Amino acid sequence: MNCTKIVCILAASPFIPRWVASGAGEVNRRAGRPGCAYPFDVARVFSQRRADATAREGERDMDLGLKDKVTVITGGSVGIGLAIAEGFAAEGAHVVLAARQGERARAEAERIAARFGTRALGLACDVATAEGTDALVAAVAAEFGGADILVNNAGTGSNETVMEAPDEKWQAYWDLHVMAAVRLARGFAPQMKGRGGGVILHNASICAVQPLWYEPIYNVTKSALMMFSKCLATELVKDNIRVNCVNPGLVLTPDWQKTAKELTASSGGDWEGYLQSVADEHAPIKRFASPAEVANFFVFLASDKATYSVGSTYGVDGGMQKGL
Repeated sequence: MNCTKIVCILAASPFIPRWVASGAGEVNRRAGRPGCAYPFDVARVFSQRRADATAREGERDMDLGLKDKVTVITGGSVGIGLAIAEGFAAEGAHVVLAARQGERARAEAERIAARFGTRALGLACDVATAEGTDALVAAVAAEFGGADILVNNAGTGSNETVMEAPDEKWQAYWDLHVMAAVRLARGFAPQMKGRGGGVILHNASICAVQPLWYEPIYNVTKSALMMFSKCLATELVKDNIRVNCVNPGLVLTPDWQKTAKELTASSGGDWEGYLQSVADEHAPIKRFASPAEVANFFVFLASDKATYSVGSTYGVDGGMQKGL
């Protein structure tokens, strides 16, 4: 192995600290080897290469291959779902915002269409029911001829104990978090197959693998959603339909803000301080994610840049998950 050549390569690299390359040069000098004593100013090289990279960023935009893709987002009128809709629309995709509150879904769809110049449709439907999922599948077929991408995002947290929660509550969350995804897969997968393929993404939660003590029903049903995603991926990959799952950690949604305000109302109202204490306790990154940060990951997973991602679950949690 020619050490001189290796050190010369290091010296030309913008990723090697100065002390590494200069130290290697000193080793060469002491050993009587020629050259490569790092005869130029690394800081200047670093600075120039960073400037070049910055300039190149302005010259190119990454094409994610999402233009004109029909994307359906459940729970799409607020929080993470709304951010996901905006993220896809920013890439030129047409978006369908499905939510129980139809008026808000329609208003947000109109805003997105005006801002991004894509088609956006707001639909009122309850995906926790078979009637709601059937209506959504039919509406997308009628308006767009089918869907290319489905994001199963609808869901909500819970608060109970296993010993006290009634069967009805368990069933309600099962229908919302699991059966909605099952029924929508049965409805949209044939459309995607007919269009040459597609993508189905599930928004589960870090609680699927690292449960919080006060919401066992949420933990269990999100874990089931994660497993369903894996099973569905195996079944649909032959039809060129990729299925993946995302487990977000702490995300600053309106629900979190509402809860924090309620919990601090009788103690001074420092809801922002309360949320910071939650982040300090649970997330090594020491903050909540914005909905847009999570949405960006969903957009990438659905794109042409993630075509080998199949049947996986990805944590987007600021280091919150403690296990491997």
